[in-house]
Amino acid sequence: MKPATVMLDRGLGVLLREVGLDGRSVLRRARLDPGVLARESTRVSVGDYFALIEAIDAEADDPTLALRMAAASSPELFSPPVFAALCSENLTAAVTRLATHKRLVAPMRLVCRESRQGLEVSWRWDDATLRSPRLLATFELVFLVQLARIGTRHNFAPVRVACPHPLKPSAAFDAFFGVHPAIESSPKLVFSAADASRPFVTANESLWRSFQPELQRLREDAVADRSTADDVRATILECLPSGEVTIDAAARRMRVSRRTLQRRLSDDGITFRDLVRDVREVLARHYVKTTALPYAEVSFLLGFEEPSSFFRAFREWTGATPDGLRRRARGSTRVPTTTCT
Repeated sequence: MKPATVMLDRGLGVLLREVGLDGRSVLRRARLDPGVLARESTRVSVGDYFALIEAIDAEADDPTLALRMAAASSPELFSPPVFAALCSENLTAAVTRLATHKRLVAPMRLVCRESRQGLEVSWRWDDATLRSPRLLATFELVFLVQLARIGTRHNFAPVRVACPHPLKPSAAFDAFFGVHPAIESSPKLVFSAADASRPFVTANESLWRSFQPELQRLREDAVADRSTADDVRATILECLPSGEVTIDAAARRMRVSRRTLQRRLSDDGITFRDLVRDVREVLARHYVKTTALPYAEVSFLLGFEEPSSFFRAFREWTGATPDGLRRRARGSTRVPTTTCT
């Protein structure tokens, strides 16, 4: 099975020039092929993609880079999935299309659902073992808001913005979003129902139909690069917060039968229970070592019914308590948390 890859296109090189960056310097810093950004399109590994994003951030050395990149973005620079989203009738339809094709251009899933507040959009990384660049989460949030404003020609503000890290300088990001971003474990945007259904002036159904066959082909190629275990891990990430972490729930989300999913996993020599344990352990270590989330919230995010179950599992995985691992990770400096015993 081939390793997962991410599609790049020449629009990225143009965008870097628009914000005053030298693509060759960025590629040297990332230790990538100097011709990557000159080709019509190419695919890189997830590790190389993250290295590229980190290199862009380091080369710019500007905390407002995501804002500048979004301001410099224009439809002619957009990749096919993003351009297809602009052809949608409104933001809800656009996000749905983006969610379908997101893996073509980034190693993540876009999850959207309707809530009491309106349209809720969140991001889930495919590989929780890799630490995603801060610039990536920031840009995803900024770019989707910018896309919504381009599509509607209306400068509305999201109801809520959340990011895994503080967005600084605060004044610049508060002014862009029109609301102060909160700190949460995953990037998230919430749009009011009225704004989510606001018509896109860029809507073009005939143009969307012209994109559809090529996007479908690209999706099939991308899926061929992934193993069943990769897809199940990503599905488990979506299931965890709901607490419904079962093979039946995963099969429904993947639109296959339970028997088919079990057979595919068996062919890969792994069980669903193994994958749930692996995903939970990786996420648990991440939340405990790199965030100050209360352990009750970590337990919820991992899909445990009771915090006590999380504590038992954590000790089995690590041989330590969450508090012990957190203190070691932070040089014995205690981070205030709410614990459950």
